[in-house]
Amino acid sequence: MTKTPVNPKNAAPPVGPYNIAVRVGDLLYCSGQIPLDPISGEMVTGDIEVQARRALDNVKLILEDQGLTFANAVKATIYLTNMADFGMANEVYAEYFQEPYPARAAVAVAELPKGANIEIELIAHY
Repeated sequence: MTKTPVNPKNAAPPVGPYNIAVRVGDLLYCSGQIPLDPISGEMVTGDIEVQARRALDNVKLILEDQGLTFANAVKATIYLTNMADFGMANEVYAEYFQEPYPARAAVAVAELPKGANIEIELIAHY
């Protein structure tokens, strides 16, 4: 098994000792993306719609770096600090994905890094 780190220069920087994504064979494992501005590295403030959009845009930067799109996604996981935000997060998510949708889980968590309200991770197929 060859594990190749993927760290696009234009992507939001990691907030810990990990790679932004890792390629193994024909799969790309994207680390969870929180609403960090990719230029400043600072958290984007705003409601769940603003934060979900930024997190998904961060995922999009990773996919584009690898010549992929959301159509290549096979599995997504959404972490929310407040399940009351699920409806709006789902609406934003639907703007980025089309049929056939990837498999997905949505999980409520107590906290996320840097005080984010949402984190999204993704597995994509080349």
